[in-house]
Amino acid sequence: MLVKIMAILAHPDLNTSRANRALCLELQRAGVLLHDLYGAYPDWNIDVKQEQQLLLEHDRIILQFPLYWYSSPPLLKKWFDDVLEYGWAYGSGGDQLKDKAFMVATTTGGSEKEYRSGGFNRYTLSELLRPIERTLTRCDAEFLPPFVTYNTTKATDAELLQEAQRYAEIARMPSELLMS
Repeated sequence: MLVKIMAILAHPDLNTSRANRALCLELQRAGVLLHDLYGAYPDWNIDVKQEQQLLLEHDRIILQFPLYWYSSPPLLKKWFDDVLEYGWAYGSGGDQLKDKAFMVATTTGGSEKEYRSGGFNRYTLSELLRPIERTLTRCDAEFLPPFVTYNTTKATDAELLQEAQRYAEIARMPSELLMS
């Protein structure tokens, strides 16, 4: 069975991001639909019905964003608030995301060593992403292990390309393999 994959991109200035642009290019080559929130909604007026339809049309949804103050950029948070409506995504009759697979793909300028207990940032990325994980599991969606690209400010173009190729491969892997 062919898995339809969409990546929701939430980068306020994708054109200036070496890392996120590299990740996007490889996803696009892999046949993943790219949906740029900041490009689609420069006025922040999210078309909720269109967003919900896109979610229904895809089996796996990747939320790709740079880590902003230990969270996602603000338009992605607004997207969660607007699109994941009571009665549609959760609550009474809200089962539209049941068993959909979600993955977070994030980039950070810091090293993996800085994102651990006792490290500079005190917490792992998995710990910092728990609010997003719980939001999606509250909607009965499957939360796949996150894909994190560390050291983006120091990475060479060749290193970013290698990471992007690994990302595209992981994005297409069966959920069972990612969860093992």
